[in-house]
Amino acid sequence: MTTAFYPGSFDPMTNGHLDVLIQALAIAPRVVIGIGVHPGKVPMFSFEKRAELIRQSLTETLPERLADIEVIAFDNLVVDAARRHGTKILIRGLRDGTDLDYEMQMAGMNRQMAPDIQTVFLPAGATTRPITATLVRQIAAMGGDVTAFVPGPVLAALQALRAS
Repeated sequence: MTTAFYPGSFDPMTNGHLDVLIQALAIAPRVVIGIGVHPGKVPMFSFEKRAELIRQSLTETLPERLADIEVIAFDNLVVDAARRHGTKILIRGLRDGTDLDYEMQMAGMNRQMAPDIQTVFLPAGATTRPITATLVRQIAAMGGDVTAFVPGPVLAALQALRAS
């Protein structure tokens, strides 16, 4: 059974992240979602909240696959985290050529460090291609409507943050 590792900050989870996760679940029976935690950065949501939002978002769209994911935190190299969790595939989403250039560099470096772990690129769907978590954070912080960019549970969490 091949397990895939899908790393990212997921701060917040976007419809693009969800699209890639659903694609990953179509090619791997199990996906470990690795939330990168950096001590020097202050995220919008805690690790626990991001993990909860990922699970809630998948529950809304693909509830029968919820048992096939695990959400973990990591603060080291992606390949080390992937190995620690027994995964041999790294999942990376691509939105455009800029992503491809960056991700190809990362895939090359990761392959040098861990030749036993393969990177698989999954293209973003047409409707999710322009979405980035950074833009979602900025729009939400300025009171804009991010309904089209995030799953329902994330929208509710962003609205609750704004109200507090």
